[in-house]
Amino acid sequence: MENIKMKINGVEVLAPAGSTILEAARYANIEIPTLCFLKEINEIGACRICVVEVKGAKSLVASCVYPISEGMEVFTNTKKVLDSRKKTLQLILSNHNRSCLSCVRSGNCELQQLAKDLHVDDESYYDGEKTPSVIDDSAAHMIRDNSKCILCRRCSAVCDKVQGIGVIGPNQRGFATNIGSPFGMGLGETSCVSCGQCIAVCPTGALTEKDHTDKILDAIQDPNKHVIVQTAPAVRAALGEEFGLPIGTGVEGKMAAALRRIGFDKVFDTDFAADLTIMEEATEFLHRVQNGGVLPMITSCSPGWIKYCEHYFPDMTENLSSCKSPQQMFGAIAKTYYAEKMGIDPKDIVSVSVMPCTAKKFEIGRDDENAAGVPDVDIAITTRELARLIKRLGIRFLELPDEAFDHPLGEATGAAVIFGATGGVMEAALRTAVETLTGETLASLDFHDVRGTKGIKEATYSVAGMDIKVAVASGLGNARELLTKVKNGEADYHFIEIMGCPGGCVNGGGQPQQPASVRNFQDLRGLRAKALYDLDAANPIRKSHENPAIQKLYQEYLGEPGSHKAHEILHTTYVKRTIN
Repeated sequence: MENIKMKINGVEVLAPAGSTILEAARYANIEIPTLCFLKEINEIGACRICVVEVKGAKSLVASCVYPISEGMEVFTNTKKVLDSRKKTLQLILSNHNRSCLSCVRSGNCELQQLAKDLHVDDESYYDGEKTPSVIDDSAAHMIRDNSKCILCRRCSAVCDKVQGIGVIGPNQRGFATNIGSPFGMGLGETSCVSCGQCIAVCPTGALTEKDHTDKILDAIQDPNKHVIVQTAPAVRAALGEEFGLPIGTGVEGKMAAALRRIGFDKVFDTDFAADLTIMEEATEFLHRVQNGGVLPMITSCSPGWIKYCEHYFPDMTENLSSCKSPQQMFGAIAKTYYAEKMGIDPKDIVSVSVMPCTAKKFEIGRDDENAAGVPDVDIAITTRELARLIKRLGIRFLELPDEAFDHPLGEATGAAVIFGATGGVMEAALRTAVETLTGETLASLDFHDVRGTKGIKEATYSVAGMDIKVAVASGLGNARELLTKVKNGEADYHFIEIMGCPGGCVNGGGQPQQPASVRNFQDLRGLRAKALYDLDAANPIRKSHENPAIQKLYQEYLGEPGSHKAHEILHTTYVKRTIN
C-alpha cells in the first residue's frame, strides 16, 4: 500500500494512504482523545474531542474522519486545540450526572479519564439544567440511565450497523434529545436480544448490566443452600484484564481459586457441559443427515442468537439444534445427576454461572429450562460482575495460586474451551462427528478454515464419502446476511454455527470494557481467542467424546447421546416471536 509523507507536531510521519489523522497520529506514537469514534462503526465526528489543527485549514478539524494528504502538517497539542477540547468537555459535562463515586464505571470511564487528562475539575464546570435521570430497567439484562448519557451514539451504531437490530437510537430534539427505544417503549418491550454489545461500547455508566452479586452472597450465607458455580470458557481469557493483566492472558487457575475464596461450595467448569453439548449436538446432526432431518442444522449455544432467530427468522427455528446451551445443560445436570449423587434436594441447590454474555441473564428465565422442576440456573453474572465481587471481598487476585476445578463437573477437554471463540463450536463438533462417521482417528484436530475472527467463514469437508458443507457467522448482522442467502437458495449448508457477538463469546457483552483507544487499534477478539486455542493445544484430551467424566455420565445416568432421558434433561424448545 502506498505511504503518505506528512508531519505531526513537526515530526515526519509515514502513514498508509487512506488513513485519517487519528490513525496516522499513532505512527508518531501520539494518542488523540476521542469519545464518539468507533472504527468502522461510529465514524461521525460528532463529539469534537478529537479536533486538531491542520496548516492552511480555516478551522479545527475532527481527526477521526479527516483524511491525510501528502505534505500535510498537523498539530495536536497547540493551545487552540487543547482549549477547544477542554471547552467541549466542559459543555458535555454541564448537563451530566456527575455522581462518579457511586457509578459502576468509576475508574474505568472514558469521560472521567478525559476530565482528568484535560484538567477539567469542579471549578471549571458550566452549571445548568441537568438531563433528568430516567431509568429503564425493563429488560432482563441491563439498566439504562440517560442522565449519564453523552449522546455519543456508539450504542445505537453497534445495535444497528453491527447487530442489524436497531432497537435504540436518538429520540426528540435539542436539549430533550435522548437515547431510547421507538415510541417510548422500554427496552424489554422491544425485540432486543440482550446481546449487551451496546453496554460493551458505552464510554460512561449510562448502560450497565443488572448486577446480581448480592443474590450470590445471600445464597452463600444461607446454611440450607448448596451453592455451586460454573464458569464459561471465554471468562478465563478476559477476567485478568480487570486486574491489569495484558489482553489475552489466561487466568483459569486464579479464577478457580478466587471463586473458592468467595465461598462457593463447589467450583465447576462450563467446559464440562460444552463437551456434553457436543455429544448431544453431534448426535443430533448425524441423525438429521442420515434420516432426512431439517437442514442446515444451526447451533443453539448463543442465547442472543436464539432470541434473534425467534424474532427475525421465526420460520427457521426448526433448523435450530434442540440442545440447550452449555450453561443450561450444566445447570440441568447439576440439579439431576449431581443432586442425586450428592443426595441433595434440587430445590436446595443454588446454581450460579459466570458468563461473558448478558443474554444469559435472559436465558435462565426462558421456558423449558427446568429439567428438575426448578430453574436449571438460578443466577447468571458477567465477567465484569465477578471482577467487582472479587474486589469487593478484598481477594488479592494477582497473588492467588493456580487451583483446579472440582470434579466431576469440572473435567473438560480442549474441544470445550474453544467454544468461547467464533468457529470453536463448529470445530469441536467436527472433531467428534468426523470420528463417529468414519470410525477412524483424525490425523489433525485443527480445523483452520473455521478459525479466525472473520464475520462469515465457509468450508467443505469430505467425510466418509460425503461432502459436509459448513458455515460460521458471528455478529447478528452477519447472521442475517448468511441466513438470507440460505432462505433465498443462494447458499447450501449442512451445519451452521452462529454466535450473537462479533468474534464470539470472547467479545461478549459481559466481558471487560476496553476504551475506544484499545477497541479501535488492538485485535481484542483475536488476543482473547488465542488464549483459548493455547489452552486447547495444551490439553492432553482434545475431543469431547474422550472426556472420561462425560463417558461416565452416560454410562451411569443418561444411557447414550440422544437417548430419551438425555432429551428430557438436555434439550429444549423455541418460540416464534414478533418484531417490536
